[in-house]
Amino acid sequence: MQPLQLKTALKTYPHTRPLKDGELTDPAVQLAFEDVEPIHRAFAPMARRQAYDVSEMAIVTYLQAKAYGKPVVLLPAVVAARFQQGCIIYNAQRGKLDVGNLVGKKIGVRSYSQTTAMWVRAILANTYGVPLEKIDWVTIEGAHLEDYRDPPFVRRAEQGSQLLPMLRAGEIDAAILGNDLPDEAGLEPVIRDAAAADLAWYADHRYVPVNHVVVVTQALADTHPYALRAVYDLLRRGKACVAAENAGKPDKLLFGYEALRAPLAETLAFCEQQRLLPRKLSVDEIFADSIDILGNIAR
Repeated sequence: MQPLQLKTALKTYPHTRPLKDGELTDPAVQLAFEDVEPIHRAFAPMARRQAYDVSEMAIVTYLQAKAYGKPVVLLPAVVAARFQQGCIIYNAQRGKLDVGNLVGKKIGVRSYSQTTAMWVRAILANTYGVPLEKIDWVTIEGAHLEDYRDPPFVRRAEQGSQLLPMLRAGEIDAAILGNDLPDEAGLEPVIRDAAAADLAWYADHRYVPVNHVVVVTQALADTHPYALRAVYDLLRRGKACVAAENAGKPDKLLFGYEALRAPLAETLAFCEQQRLLPRKLSVDEIFADSIDILGNIAR
């Protein structure tokens, strides 16, 4: 039997490279990788019209897609996670800024629903007591889900605006950035000793904030459930390839329902707190889409 061809969008990480290079394979499926750079450009097409069979997706985008009834299914596999407290920066040349004086300030984010922004806001609110609705949130893009509308305390910058030029010019007081975080003199983290603060957060929460997971289409789950098992197993084998170099470090690649249950429950609470979801979701509702298919291999 010929392997099932699956149109796939995954970023190249150390743990996905063996899949993309063909070092790890499965006789049941063949992952046909699309070149999507940066990877977040795959999220909206996957959420809105299921442009791929298998796709990486930001956790907030997935949760919104699920809440709006889009036919995508979560695999319990994290492919990207990071500590977030260094991701909110300010222009130190325009004066000092810290978590104690953010009220009333303009903070720029690519999108209010951006996952990095969700995590930073969750940390600001729940660790430092910052009242989120008393900040002027400024965005330059909308959500990956067209159905979603930003809360009333969020406003859009003029078309064509970019966060770093706005920050340099003083048009915003701080900015939240992720993979595009600059290494530029004068741009400093709002949260002092961010690395130490991240480790303290980890000691309390016992997981690294989840950025990207993997989803498949409902159609694939319905018609070829064996393909979900094959894809999950390939991803898990990819993680195993980097186990030695990650030994002794916080696990950024959580796999399995039990490992994800508590982090996902807290992520849902943060999303509800920030008005990111149109309805209440539960972890059990999310897991129900795939648990009968993956069974014991993803416990």
